[in-house]
Amino acid sequence: MLGLLLLQVLASCLWLGHSKVVNSFADCPEFFYAGTTPNNALHPQNPAWICQRYRNSSHYATLYDRDRRIPVYSAYKYHPGPAKRPHVWWFVEPQLIGKNDLQEIERESVLINQHKFTLDQIKKSQAVLDDYDKKTGLTRGHLNPNGHMDSKENKTATFSLTNIVPQDKSLNDGQWNKYESKTMTEMSKDCTTTYVITGAVPGSTNVAGGRVNRPSHIWSAACCLVGTQPKKSWGVIAENNKNQVENHSLGELENRLTSLYGERRVTLFNSACPRE
Repeated sequence: MLGLLLLQVLASCLWLGHSKVVNSFADCPEFFYAGTTPNNALHPQNPAWICQRYRNSSHYATLYDRDRRIPVYSAYKYHPGPAKRPHVWWFVEPQLIGKNDLQEIERESVLINQHKFTLDQIKKSQAVLDDYDKKTGLTRGHLNPNGHMDSKENKTATFSLTNIVPQDKSLNDGQWNKYESKTMTEMSKDCTTTYVITGAVPGSTNVAGGRVNRPSHIWSAACCLVGTQPKKSWGVIAENNKNQVENHSLGELENRLTSLYGERRVTLFNSACPRE
């Protein structure tokens, strides 16, 4: 009898493993140094753990806030490459639309016309294209930018709205772009592997008729490995209404986030990544 019960539990666990939106990043630990994810101080009330899949591969990982309809953070390996920015439609995440067998990002039109979902079903737990249409002073801000990816497939996968927040346009086009395109290149030039986690602190206002939260801050942290050993780390943070980026050590950034998240102690990387 006990053996039968154990088999039933195992079968249940195996069935759950088929979905890529589960309650951990067990299916894509490779985007976190030593498999260590940020602690649960960042977790929203209604989270989704997404292994961002496109063309039968996972390209990065995202912790998503279903209620605020923004990502908490995206984690990835920094691998800029020669592939051009793809000309693609924006994608949404089918795995956030109740029970279905779709495991990869897809366009809204395909989900509606081919898979017979309604727009209301798609909109229930995630942002859609209309939420970002004609937003004065705001733009679609990537947490994992396509410029940090190498191949066409990797770059294309970043164009999921689950990887996007409403970002101040002057910041996204200005100092944040400078950090992504120049500072990251300089800081990581001697690194064998650079792990990156970029996130957004929930704000007190919403856009899109109250559907989508406008973050108060955008932040990013990196842990640089030389060979297989962490040698240095760094972090940045920006208020999401100013064209200004603050540079910090990893420890300083974690302390700042701890304050912004109501004194819940935040840790972003494995303890081997230097905090100073």
